[in-house]
Amino acid sequence: MSSIFLRIYGGLLFSLVLVSVLSGIVVTIVNGVRMAEYREDMARGTFRLVSEVLAAMPDDDQRKQWLGEWGHKLSIPFSIVPIEQSGFSRKEVEQLSQGLVDVQMLNEKSAVITSWIDDQWLLQGRVAEISEQMASGTIVFLRHLLSSYSPDERIEVLAKRSEASLSFPVSINQSPGTYLTPLQQGQLQQGSVITVLSVRDESLQLYAQMKDSDQILHLGPLKLLNLYPFKLILTLGLFVLISLSLAIYILVRGMEKRLRKLERAATRFSRGDFDVRVNVGGTDSIGRLAMAFNAMADHIQRLLSLQKEMIRGVSHELRTPVARLRFGLDLVADARTQEERESQLEGMDQDIQELDHLVDEFLTYANLEQGAPTISLKRNDVDKVVAQVVGEHLRLQNRVEIEHIPCNVLNPRRFVEIDRRYIHRAIQNLVGNACRYADSKVQVRFSSTQDTCRIDVDDDGPGIPEEQWERVFSAFSRLDDSRTRKSGGYGLGLSIVRRIMYWHGGRALVSHSPLGGARFSLVWPRKQRH
Repeated sequence: MSSIFLRIYGGLLFSLVLVSVLSGIVVTIVNGVRMAEYREDMARGTFRLVSEVLAAMPDDDQRKQWLGEWGHKLSIPFSIVPIEQSGFSRKEVEQLSQGLVDVQMLNEKSAVITSWIDDQWLLQGRVAEISEQMASGTIVFLRHLLSSYSPDERIEVLAKRSEASLSFPVSINQSPGTYLTPLQQGQLQQGSVITVLSVRDESLQLYAQMKDSDQILHLGPLKLLNLYPFKLILTLGLFVLISLSLAIYILVRGMEKRLRKLERAATRFSRGDFDVRVNVGGTDSIGRLAMAFNAMADHIQRLLSLQKEMIRGVSHELRTPVARLRFGLDLVADARTQEERESQLEGMDQDIQELDHLVDEFLTYANLEQGAPTISLKRNDVDKVVAQVVGEHLRLQNRVEIEHIPCNVLNPRRFVEIDRRYIHRAIQNLVGNACRYADSKVQVRFSSTQDTCRIDVDDDGPGIPEEQWERVFSAFSRLDDSRTRKSGGYGLGLSIVRRIMYWHGGRALVSHSPLGGARFSLVWPRKQRH
C-alpha cells in the first residue's frame, strides 16, 4: 500500500519539474505569437497607407521618385517587387490582397515587410526595428495625406482610411485635451510629433497638428507589448500544480484510509476470521470494491459452512450402507448354501446402488452450490419433459397414481430456454418426493404465461406445516426424523431443486395442495439473461 503512495508522491515531484520545463516552452511559444502579431499591427498601418498611395499612381517613375522621398523621411528603404518574382505562394498572395502584411524577421530586430499594391506589384521595405516608432512615421504620413483635403473633409477621409488600413484608432480633434503640458503644446504648434506614454495603462498616444489649421491628429491609445516573464508563468504553473496536488492529496488521503480498512479486513479474513466485513461508504470504485469483498466473504463463508455440513452429512449418510455392506460380507462368509450366499450378495448389490445414488446426489448438490455450473440453455418443450418424468416414475412403481395434466397453452409458449438435464432432474426430484409421501395420487402440470413458466406437483399426502416450508429446502433436513431413509431420502433432493431454479433465475415454492397434501412449484422466467 505504501509503495502506491510513494509512486504518487514521486509523480508529483516529477510533475513539478515537468511544469518548469513546460512553462519555459509555453512562455517562448506565447511570447513568439504575441510578438509576431504586435509587429504586424505596428507595420500594417504605414505599409498599407503607402501601398494605397502607390496604387493610385499610374506612372512607374513617379512611384520610384515618391518612394525614394518618403523612404528617406520614414527611414525605410522601400522597393516595388513583381508578384511573380516575390517568392510568395498563391495562398500568401491572397492573404496580402485582403489587407494583411507579411513580416519576415532577418534577426531579432530588423525585418522585411511586404504589403499588397495591385494585381501585379507588391511593396517591400526593410525596417531596422519594428517598434512603437513606426506609429510615429504613420502619423507623419497621415498628416501629409490629409493636408490635401479641406478641414471639413479630413474627418470623413480619415474614418475611411482608419477602417480600411490601420490597426489602431486615429481621430482629428480641435484640442489635444489635458494630456499635453504647455511645453508639449508649444512643440506641437511648431510641427513636432508629441508622444505621451501612460505608465498606468501601459499605452502610447501620439499627437500631430495639421499645418494649415488648429486640428490635432490623434493616434492611439496604442497598447505596448509586455512579454510574459518566465517567472510569472512558472509561478502560475506551480500554483496550479500545488493546488491540484493538495486536492489530490486530500482525495488520496481519504482513499488511503478506506483502502487500509479493506486491507485490514482482508488480512483478518486470511487468518480465519470469516465473520469480518468492510464498512466503507460511497459508490465509487473503492465502495464497489468493498461491496465485492463483502460478497466474496459471504460466498466463501457459505461454502465453508456447506463444506462442514456436507462432511457431517456424508459421514452420517455413508455410515449405514457401509455398515450393511460389512455385515453382508460377514453373512456371505458364514453362508452354508448357495441360495443364502446369493441372497446376501443381492442385498449387498442394493447397498452399492444406494451408495452410488448417494454419491451422485452429493456431487450434484456440490456442483450447484459451490460455484457457477455449466448451464446449457436451449429451447425445449417443457411439457414433454414433464411427460417423460411421469412416464419414468410410472414404470418404476405402481403404489400411487401419477397423473400428467397436459398443458393447454399455445405451442410456442411451451418452448422455453432451459437446461433440459437440470430441469428434468428438478421435476424428477419433486415427483419422487411426492410419490414417497402421497397416499394414492400425484398430479403434475405445466403452465406458461407471456413472462413466466410454472410446474406444479400436487400430492394427497399429510402435507407440510407452514412453519416448515422454508426448512424443507435445507440440505440434509428431514421433517420427520423417525422416517426411514427408504422413505425420507437423503435430505438433498429439494435443496438440489432450489439451486437448479436459482441458476435458471427462478425459485422453488411449497404450499397447500388442492388434493389435501403438499404442492411443490417451480417458477422461472421464460426468457433467460445470458
